[in-house]
Amino acid sequence: QVQLVESGGGLVQPGGSLRLSCAASESILSINAMGWYRQAQGKQREWVAVIIRGGSTNYADSVKGRFTISRDNAKDTVYLQMNSLKVEDTAVYYCNAAYWLRAIHYVDWGQGTQVTVSS
Repeated sequence: QVQLVESGGGLVQPGGSLRLSCAASESILSINAMGWYRQAQGKQREWVAVIIRGGSTNYADSVKGRFTISRDNAKDTVYLQMNSLKVEDTAVYYCNAAYWLRAIHYVDWGQGTQVTVSS
């Protein structure tokens, strides 16, 4: 199991910025992909961004151009830099790690961190 701990959430005004962190208990170089998801109250969890083992990234259309996923391999940490925040970005943000053991796919999740965008 990979333990994941998110941090950096909080209250921010529309148009503001916030950086979320996800610290992993294992080297992120051994994890095939790490991603960020979010779940707004009353809505389904949605995918936000992913960074693949080799470093490539992908984003949901709703955040493209505003959010950036990155990693610090030395700190075993993945970040989500969120700029130009909108009210609709309000959600609990979760990071996850996807990996394989004995050809079986696993996905571990953090506890989440609340992001509230409000004036």
